Amino acid sequence: MRLSVRAAARAGVPAAVLLLAGCATGAGAERTAGGTSAADAVARAVEETENVTSLHYKVTGRFPERGRIADEGTVRTKPVTGSLRTATLSGAERGETELRLVDGVLYGSATGDMAGEIGGRHWISYGPAAHFTTHGGLRMDVGALRDSVTRNPAREAAFLAGAPDVKRVGDEEIDGGDTTHYTGTAAVDELRASLADVEDKAAREGRERSLDQYEKAGVDELTLDVWIDGDDRVRRLRTQGFGRHGELDLTVTLLDDRPVTIRAPRPDDTADLRKPLEKKGS
Repeated sequence: MRLSVRAAARAGVPAAVLLLAGCATGAGAERTAGGTSAADAVARAVEETENVTSLHYKVTGRFPERGRIADEGTVRTKPVTGSLRTATLSGAERGETELRLVDGVLYGSATGDMAGEIGGRHWISYGPAAHFTTHGGLRMDVGALRDSVTRNPAREAAFLAGAPDVKRVGDEEIDGGDTTHYTGTAAVDELRASLADVEDKAAREGRERSLDQYEKAGVDELTLDVWIDGDDRVRRLRTQGFGRHGELDLTVTLLDDRPVTIRAPRPDDTADLRKPLEKKGS
């Protein structure tokens, strides 16, 4: 696995190990038992997983500034709908929230002081657009929130396919199922430059947004591990790095692809930010 001197120093890697790593040849073209390169095997699995019409996944680990997290999402692509429950388990922002996208409208749970400000309602409607102006005149951009609800987390496994040292680690069992483990390291700026070759606009923009969040956290290099199951689908993805705001160490596990049903919150329990706040029950 390729390590930059900067990342290795942060990880406390001894100088002797760095010298050995520097002498290793790149593994991006390493071949699997079937003759397919490790990069091609990962790319194929990403494509297969991105093509599923529904999925259920969980995310655990640490994200810079947020601290320890435990998120869970469900996504359906036709028509696009999704739900994302997020739990911050440490720090000042500890708590749970939920986002839902139903019939093109984004909803977010209201907790604490916000619930009091909207008449005791438990949900906020952000409407059907990524950019809008609230009734009070505040201009809002919720594009990142909408993307977080409907994203297929397998798209970030594509970053491993672009790593110069991607290689096959071996066969491992994940939750009772057989998988093949691949690993590699890639610089964020190199990954962003490689997106120019991605022809699919939606895929390119989605991966750009993923890289945006890492750059905002000060992470400049990612260590990626992907586990692929017997159906050539991504089963688990681990992303690690270090940034100016703390440690990044997230593990995404795809649980199943059963049909997804998500309901909008009750209208009488929802405040629309684009409209005057009506009295509850009126």
